[in-house]
This record gives sequence, C-alpha cells and structure tokens, in this order.
Amino acid sequence: MQEIKFYSGEKLPLEQHKARIVQKINLVPIERRLEALYEGGFNTFQLNTRDVFLDMLTDSGTNAMSDNQLASMMHADDAYAGSQSFIRLQKAVEDVLGKKYLLPVHQGRAAENLISVAYVKKGSLVPMNYHFTTAMAHITDKGGQIAELLYDEAYVVNSSHPFKGNMNIEKLEEVIIQKGAKNIPFIRMEASTNLIGGQPFSMQNLRDVRAIADKYQIRLVLDCSLLGENAFLILEREEEFKDSDMGTVIKAMTDLADLCYFSARKLSSSRGGGIATNSIEIYRELEALVPLYEGFLTYGGMSVREIEAMAVGLYETLDDSIIRQSPSFIKYLVEELDKKGIPVIKPAGVLGVHLDAMQICSHIPQSRYPAGSLAAALFLVSGVRGMERGSMSNQRDEYGNETFADMELVRLAIPRRVFTLSQIKYVEDRVTWLYENRGLIGGLKFNYEPPVLRFFMGKLEPVNNWPQKLLAKFKEDFGDSL
Repeated sequence: MQEIKFYSGEKLPLEQHKARIVQKINLVPIERRLEALYEGGFNTFQLNTRDVFLDMLTDSGTNAMSDNQLASMMHADDAYAGSQSFIRLQKAVEDVLGKKYLLPVHQGRAAENLISVAYVKKGSLVPMNYHFTTAMAHITDKGGQIAELLYDEAYVVNSSHPFKGNMNIEKLEEVIIQKGAKNIPFIRMEASTNLIGGQPFSMQNLRDVRAIADKYQIRLVLDCSLLGENAFLILEREEEFKDSDMGTVIKAMTDLADLCYFSARKLSSSRGGGIATNSIEIYRELEALVPLYEGFLTYGGMSVREIEAMAVGLYETLDDSIIRQSPSFIKYLVEELDKKGIPVIKPAGVLGVHLDAMQICSHIPQSRYPAGSLAAALFLVSGVRGMERGSMSNQRDEYGNETFADMELVRLAIPRRVFTLSQIKYVEDRVTWLYENRGLIGGLKFNYEPPVLRFFMGKLEPVNNWPQKLLAKFKEDFGDSL
C-alpha cells in the first residue's frame, strides 16, 4: 500500500472520496445539552439525535454508503423466495469471503443468536480473544460461559504491540484440557476486538488458533464484522503480507475458519448480516433456524435493497483506499491526543479512538462508572456522543454483584467516510479542554437498571452537582460559544 505524502511534511489523513450528498447537523447550546443528559438518564444511548452534534456512538450502520451502493438498491428483486438480489449477495460472499453457503440474518447479533441456539448448552464454554457484549449475552442466555484469552499486553494502554487482539495460545490449550473438548462448542475469534480498543490479531495468531482447533476437533468461528480493517492492519504491520493485497489477506483469514459471521453494518457499510461456511454439515445445522427466527432463506429478515447494497459493499471491502479512511482518521486523532499527554489506547486500532477513563477519571471509583461519566461529560462540553465501553457495558454475576471491566474506555467511533478533518480537530480541542478540567467530572449511579444489556436501556443520575460545575467552567472559558 502506498502512502500519500505532503510536501510540507505534515502527516494528515487524505480522504480519497468526495461528498455528493450531505446531511445537516446542529450544535445546540450547552444548557440544552445538559437538559438532554437528564432526559436521557446520562446514558448516551438514550440521547435524541436532535441534540447530538457529532455522533460517534458507533460505526454500526452509520458508515456512509458509496454511490454504487445507492445505485444498486434501485434494481433489487423483491421476491419473497428465490430473489436474484440474494443470488448476487451469495456470489459476493463467495468471491470476497471464499464461502459457498450463506445464511442471511437481519444483523450481526442475530447471527450470534442462531449460532448460540445451535451449539451452546448449559455447561458449555466458549473461548474467545475477547467478548463482545451481544455475543456474550447470547452465549450466557443459553447457559454457556465465556473465557477471554488475551496476552497481558492487550491490557496495556500505552503500547506499541501491533496485534493486541491475539488470542493467548497457551491459555487456550490449557482451558480446553481443563474443560474438555466435548464441552467447547466452538472457539470464537473477533476481528479487531471491539471492547479493548479495536485491536487486531495477526494472521500467524489465527493460524495458531486453527492448529489448536484441529488438534482437539473444535469448530473455529470468526466474527468478520471488522474483517476489512483487521486485514488492512495486517497489510501494514505483518511482515509476511507487506506486498500483499486486501483480497488475499481477507481470504487467508476466512479460509482458516469453519464458520464466519458478520454484521453488514460494519463489514459492508449497509445493514443486515450473514453466516457463511463451506461445510454443508454446518449449513444444515443452522438452516432451519433462519426461517424460524429471521425470515426465508433468501432474505433473512433484510430488505432486498439492503441486500443489493451489501453485495456491492463486500466488493468495496477489497479496495484499501475505501478501508483506509477510517483507520487513518483514528490514527491521526490518537497521535494528536497522545502528544498532549491524554491517555488513549495505543497503538491506534480500528472502529474508533478509545479514551482511557481509568486514568482520566482516576478519582472516580469503578462502582461509579468512570467511562460512563466521561462519556456524559464529553457530550455536555462538545455535543459529541461517544459510547461507554467499561463496567456499565458488563453484566452483573448470577448473585447480582457488579463485575468490573478490565478497562474503562470511552469509544469515539469514526465511521467510514462520514466526518471531515475539521470535525476531527474539533473533537481533539474539546477532549483536550475536558482533560484539563477532568477534576470536575463526577460519578454516576443507576436509577433504572435492566437485567440484560443494561448499557443500552439503563438510566443513571449524577452522584452530585458535578454537571452544573462543569457547565459553569465551560461558560467561563468559552463565553457564548456553543
């Protein structure tokens, strides 16, 4: 991959696309943002977009579609069964992911549900490089448990390790021996671990996991939702593939998995999802679950227009000029914040920039949700909506006790082709100001806590009047500025 350099020597990410459709966004006054926080229970998921300036909650379903994707939606075949749109998607999956059999589902967590229904039972254990919230919820809902098997380096915030998403091979074999292979329905690898800062795994690590899976005859399941970005970082960081291309790396990864599943909201900048395999046995094990839970086998709960856009988006995943935009913006913002001494996950990964709330809000105990507090504070002073990725995103144990997260992060997602560089610099400015005034941020406590996936629907409140103090300091420094 060739780098585009500036004569000035500046290291700036250069967009390799142009904007042809735009959407107006509004920056409301800070007083309104404080009202919005109280209305939403200090949970950024509960904010209304009329109050949000830059929406960095997630890259799921928020990536900008290309002109070719939008055009493809106009020739969709809306037949209930046997749709030609599905045939085109099936071919794209085979061409890009190298998998012959495709089971469509309405999104990634639907795939997780079907896989868990088919394979997980009470007493099952699923080893993984790290959990994703919905994957863990589906597994535990079926009576199973998970084992997160990362190397210690993964939890080091300021690191230069290129593949912090690698699975710990020694621990994997140890867990299999202790639990018994018959009690492990599958090993799950997540391409670019979401909850520890969007960190990738290496191709060699995936090969090593495959070898263990073969040794003990256990299925290897690959979450491909951020496969393109993981492949991009393999091209950048793994010596063996420095002269390779996206298509070769992607297929090398998927060839190692018995079963792949994905959220199209991430993988192909569309909506929907799928489960893909080359095993007719696995296909038959899952086939009947699609019409039971999702829809017929040629639409799986998706609009055929989305199916057409997904097919085009999968092919676009092979274009590194499309994939590189988000990681390059993430790298830029990580490096700029790091220069100012702001604790942020390094090296820059994919999906977004991850602020280390454990350090930034070291005065807030985990029982008062420092990452959730930091996310709320950032929205208050900027209108930027990020996502808590810490103890709020965990679930209580079977006895109702809090389970504290390994890391307390605020994720600022940077979807593909959505934000401009000036908007990224605005984020840098407001995060810098907030860091300098971090002592004003206080904790949160739940006043409504759902039993499952509480970070989506829960409502919280500040433990004291810290939001008012932060607002007053903002007005002192910024005056009438929004």
